[in-house]
Amino acid sequence: MQELTGCVERLTYYDKESHFVVAAMHVTGTKKQEVVITGVMPGIQVGETIHCQGEWKRHDKHGVQFEVTTFKLELPKNAQAIEKFLGSGAVKGVGAGYAARIVAKFGDKTLDIIDKEPDRLQEVEGLGQKRIDALQESWKEHQALQEVFIFLHGYGISRAYAKRILRTYGHKAMQAIKENPYQLAKDVNGIGFTHADAIAKHLGFTHDSVERIQAGISYVLNELAGNGHVCHPLDAFSKLAQETLQVPDESIRQHVGKLFQQGEVELRTLREDALYVWTKPLYVCEQGISSEIKRLIVHPSAMRDIVVDKAIEWAEEKQKIQFAPHQKEALAQVLTKKFSIVTGGPGTGKSTITKAIVGISSKLTKKIMLAAPTGRAAKRLTEITSCYASTIHRILKFDFTQGKFKYDRDNPLDVDLLIVDESSMIDTYLMYQLLRAVPNTARVIIIGDANQLPSIGPGTVLRDLIAAEKIPVTKLSVIFRQASHSKIIVNAHRINEGEMPYTKNFENSDFYFFEAQEPEAVRESIIDLVTTKIPEKFGFDPKKEIQVLVPMRKGPCGIEILNRDLQEKLTPGDSIGQFRVGDKVMQLKNNYSKDVFNGDIGIITHIDSDAIIVDIDDKSISYTSAELDELTLAYAVSVHKYQGSECPAIVMPVHTVHFKLLTRNLLYTGVTRGRKLVCLVGTKKALAIAVKNQEVATRFTGLPEALQSIL
Repeated sequence: MQELTGCVERLTYYDKESHFVVAAMHVTGTKKQEVVITGVMPGIQVGETIHCQGEWKRHDKHGVQFEVTTFKLELPKNAQAIEKFLGSGAVKGVGAGYAARIVAKFGDKTLDIIDKEPDRLQEVEGLGQKRIDALQESWKEHQALQEVFIFLHGYGISRAYAKRILRTYGHKAMQAIKENPYQLAKDVNGIGFTHADAIAKHLGFTHDSVERIQAGISYVLNELAGNGHVCHPLDAFSKLAQETLQVPDESIRQHVGKLFQQGEVELRTLREDALYVWTKPLYVCEQGISSEIKRLIVHPSAMRDIVVDKAIEWAEEKQKIQFAPHQKEALAQVLTKKFSIVTGGPGTGKSTITKAIVGISSKLTKKIMLAAPTGRAAKRLTEITSCYASTIHRILKFDFTQGKFKYDRDNPLDVDLLIVDESSMIDTYLMYQLLRAVPNTARVIIIGDANQLPSIGPGTVLRDLIAAEKIPVTKLSVIFRQASHSKIIVNAHRINEGEMPYTKNFENSDFYFFEAQEPEAVRESIIDLVTTKIPEKFGFDPKKEIQVLVPMRKGPCGIEILNRDLQEKLTPGDSIGQFRVGDKVMQLKNNYSKDVFNGDIGIITHIDSDAIIVDIDDKSISYTSAELDELTLAYAVSVHKYQGSECPAIVMPVHTVHFKLLTRNLLYTGVTRGRKLVCLVGTKKALAIAVKNQEVATRFTGLPEALQSIL
């Protein structure tokens, strides 16, 4: 290893994702010697002094370079370097012009003046107090960020996360990290227990410290919530926590008890007299859903009573249809009950009933709200009813000053009738937030298909509400004649009933099964269908009107490899990171400030060094480099992620390489996402496995018991 020290003259290349740098450095102690240094050097700025360790290497194209292995940065010490440093943009609010003026006034002492005597900056002509305040704040932020970033870099934590830590803790970030690094996992999105644990060990926290065990318990509970569980049997939970923390069962249970006393977790006995553990927020949400439903049921409706038979006759005349007996029963129930559920598969008339409900209710009140979990589902609800529908998140409106939704119990929505579609997607958190914003006198109608996959978030809310048998439920099961001509609908119901779908292909059908034995052949067939065959035969846009749905992320025909291959075919060109202009991408989490939500899909329209612009639902959304972890390629996505959305054409692999996830409700959900065309690619053996496997992955929830105890 050799050592090299000098001043950073310019950054020739800096990758914001990997922090790989190519820079020119003036070697200390020489008059003109300038060398090229390369390597991963996060946080490096023009004008700083850098102490490097590494080796000289010869690049075939660029010649001799110093390849940096380790480095340490120092702030510039002489006036010339300080001017370059300030003028490079390292400190916000100081461009090249102001940098020259400040350094001309204070010379080598400039940074000491900014740090310790900022009031003296008033001596610089043209530098007002507002700019001085901004400069001083930016200087403190820069110092804190560099300290945090350099400390965290050794643990694989990027500059983007360092900025999040700084936003969370301010200038006392390092103090907070050193006092309890496990708090990072709780307070800073994206920094998990594993990273926090590595930092803690470096700082001297012991394997059995209180901080570690309690943080580990919270981590395991949150991981379980990420897998759909609202609560978990304590015995099974303790085993999982032991595997993660490698501490005795006694210690786990002791600290669960302490967290219960501190109000961090909840312990309650559920079915079979077993003790269950919740995070406190999820327990509050489950109990809250039950109490909010009771509140709504016991209060009278703001809408006047109607003669139901007459109203149904009017709706039939208006829509020029004849309702089936079970549809009339459904209408009678939802038009008279304060809280009710309508459930059924495709082609059973949910849309027809929804349209009739809106039509009849609009004669009684103008205060009608239609909502769905996703933008696409809301758009479809608008098309069905000819009334505007919005996402639940947009209805509730997030208030950034308060850190919560604008509408709640203290500030309810101005609504007499709330209709919520695609409710199988709604998780425990969101259902609670929605119900607590509904006024006492409003009527609520929940619509959804209980046979679809449950929500991405924790819980099985729709299923639990139906299973409780405490709420009026109408189950639609008869396929209407016009729907029976669709093979998509017929096969969806066959799958749901445990029967093999019809796999013989007919000309001009809307459902096709293409047999392919090897995973590589499945992948090649999917790529050919998406890029060539479907666009040529049906005229569908391969990015906007065709969606590939895949059970698993990894594997020879998994999401990752299909995204890569489809990107190469549909969006050729140079990538910046993993993305290209024209890429189809998906939002991975709710971002209230951008008004985009988990599962939203868009197209990248622009990429530069500062931002990526994505067109989502006709809105241009800007993402900085620190926010790119919110996006992923979406040529192929999971069935779960696409639930609640529909597309003209769906293409889906069905192969035994996805054996673990071949279930009836996953196949059913994927097929029902296709509006005009569904193409399954794979083997009949895998198809049969999926159809016969009706085991739904167990999700532990306490909502059924909460409903039984309150209603």
